[in-house]
Amino acid sequence: MANPAAAVSAPDAGRAKISASGVDVFYGAKHALKKVSVEIGERQVVAFIGPSGCGKSTFLRCLNRMNDTIAGCRVTGDIRLDRGDIYAPEVDVVQLRARVGMVFQKPNPFPKSIYDNVAYGPRIHGLAGSKAELDALVEGALKGAALWNEVSDRLDSPGTGLSGGQQQRLCIARAIAVSPEVILMDEPCSALDPIATAHVEELIDGLRERYTIVIVTHNMQQAARVSQRTAFFHLGELVEEDDTSAIFTNPRDERTQGYITGRYG
Repeated sequence: MANPAAAVSAPDAGRAKISASGVDVFYGAKHALKKVSVEIGERQVVAFIGPSGCGKSTFLRCLNRMNDTIAGCRVTGDIRLDRGDIYAPEVDVVQLRARVGMVFQKPNPFPKSIYDNVAYGPRIHGLAGSKAELDALVEGALKGAALWNEVSDRLDSPGTGLSGGQQQRLCIARAIAVSPEVILMDEPCSALDPIATAHVEELIDGLRERYTIVIVTHNMQQAARVSQRTAFFHLGELVEEDDTSAIFTNPRDERTQGYITGRYG
């Protein structure tokens, strides 16, 4: 279970962007996530680590209600974004997902042009009043995703024609085009080569100035490089959450120690 003291001592604990308390997730009869409680500070990068099937991606999908799309999935407990209950009946899930964007494991650009991939969100949310405003939003998002210089002369080309790393940065541009407050990243580099991975990690470091970022990763070195806080999941429980340096150098729980030293995983 999470250590309550960790949440109290966390940087920006007074300005928790996301707070979860006693979260359980069930897939039918399977109890996949058990009493998870954690606070995620504003403009931090928080990494979720742990063995495959431990619940980290399941919990990530709770944070923008992506689990709503899974038949038989039931979420209980309390999850708040800026103190507002995201599971309250009156919450507009479309608007929630605009505030809490998501980048998936495999780059998934739409079968549209580079421009239309990024413009899609601003169009459906009515964020641009004119073509000029939309152009500016698209350019800003591509610059924010460190992709503008590579694609500015071919915005009408298919997004699917980009390299894997460029496609993932296009997906990040698509996410930030609607001005989210939080970006969830589910293994965003697992399908990328080391050079593309380095580009995305550098991008994450820059995005932290404007967004709260939660990243699921199997790569412990990546977690150490990009995050300020790390949470270790095991068998559906949040074992501990702390400053990243503390998790990797002085974990409190022997299960965490066993995982980071490679005794299991």
